[in-house]
Amino acid sequence: MINALVTASVRLGVGPPQRHLLTVAGRTSKALYTTPVSIVSDGPNKYLVAPYGERDWVRNARAAGSVMLTRGRRSEQFAISQLAADQAGPLLRRYLKLEPIVQPYFKVRPDASAEAFVAEAASHPVFLLTPKP
Repeated sequence: MINALVTASVRLGVGPPQRHLLTVAGRTSKALYTTPVSIVSDGPNKYLVAPYGERDWVRNARAAGSVMLTRGRRSEQFAISQLAADQAGPLLRRYLKLEPIVQPYFKVRPDASAEAFVAEAASHPVFLLTPKP
């Protein structure tokens, strides 16, 4: 039910600015699947975090190599590349502060050491989003 409410608000372009709808083709079915996500921005770079770990959208995105993000009436296609754990760690910390509701899915607290967040990256993939022309 929460996903339905978040999806509806993002389709209207309301709510926190980091919220988007992620659309990706299924690995085998090629059907399009959409789920709400939150994007971490760091300067000009945008990152996609898997707060609940290895879910279908993560496996589908890896297989497709690209995703579409939508907010309101604006959609944009991105190539994705998974970050190494040492690069993902600081972004996971930022994500946890940005979206504290996902805390139960992490083994670390927001004030944990940098090393603890690097270790957490094995359970929560982080992807760099590169705009596609």
